Amino acid sequence: MTDYMVRAIAKSGTVRALTCVTTNTVSEVCRRHGTLPTATAALGRALTAGTLMGAMLKSGQRVAMRFEGNGPLKKIVIEADSDGSVRGYVGDTQVHMLRPDGALDVPNALGRAGFLTVAKDLGLKEPYRGTVQLYTSAIAEDLALYLVESEQIPSAVGIAEFIEQDGAVTACGGFLIQAIPPVDPLVVEELMDHIEKLPPLSELLRGGNTPEEIMEMLLSGMEYDILEKRAVGFACSCSRERIERVLISMGKKELTAMIKEQHGAEVTCEFCGEHYHFSETDLERLIAEVEPS
Repeated sequence: MTDYMVRAIAKSGTVRALTCVTTNTVSEVCRRHGTLPTATAALGRALTAGTLMGAMLKSGQRVAMRFEGNGPLKKIVIEADSDGSVRGYVGDTQVHMLRPDGALDVPNALGRAGFLTVAKDLGLKEPYRGTVQLYTSAIAEDLALYLVESEQIPSAVGIAEFIEQDGAVTACGGFLIQAIPPVDPLVVEELMDHIEKLPPLSELLRGGNTPEEIMEMLLSGMEYDILEKRAVGFACSCSRERIERVLISMGKKELTAMIKEQHGAEVTCEFCGEHYHFSETDLERLIAEVEPS
């Protein structure tokens, strides 16, 4: 199945919902970074969370999410655009931790103590930024807490994945449901009942259930309209021109030191792993841009 998301709203205007499948996207990102299974699960969940958050943005907007914990994984950094593109990386790709029952232990890999910071580039002078403490460090619940505490919107988030023993990503996806203010307590109660009765999300995804089918289960008994169906996938925003701007911002002193000590510069994008080489001549040209003659 090609990765995509579906966005819907109840005809009553009381609920909005998003569902998505991200299996191929997560597979590609984790392949690029060479993650071990637990790191793959953590990164996959966060990429799915970013996909859901990005789907709620207007055209041209972007969201960045940073999960920082006191576990060996250290951090998960995600960027997502309104067009369905997403990218991300973890602090340590080689983390693999299991619970006593053999399941992947994402919460302890990330760390039980830490913070989730969300920054939204809405095209304004300064990005909107909100921070909450990690709640469970399992990603979905932490995102739901952020939406409730920082954005004051009652929300439920479900994210699941299935990682084979060899590290292959068999399934990944999720949902996000929000009660639209003014909130009707009866509607919230009905939604929670549907979520509790939902079969394990990982089983639905492994079984090939589509975002539309999962949406139908979540909004069972409600009349709703599908507003959008959008492809999602990995895409990095890095380019040689952007790296040049970063180097220029470092100033003449730093660039001169690179020439003397390293005879050039090697820059690797943390999101996609792309390598950019800058020769001495390249750096001299950038210095000239810092201090034009």
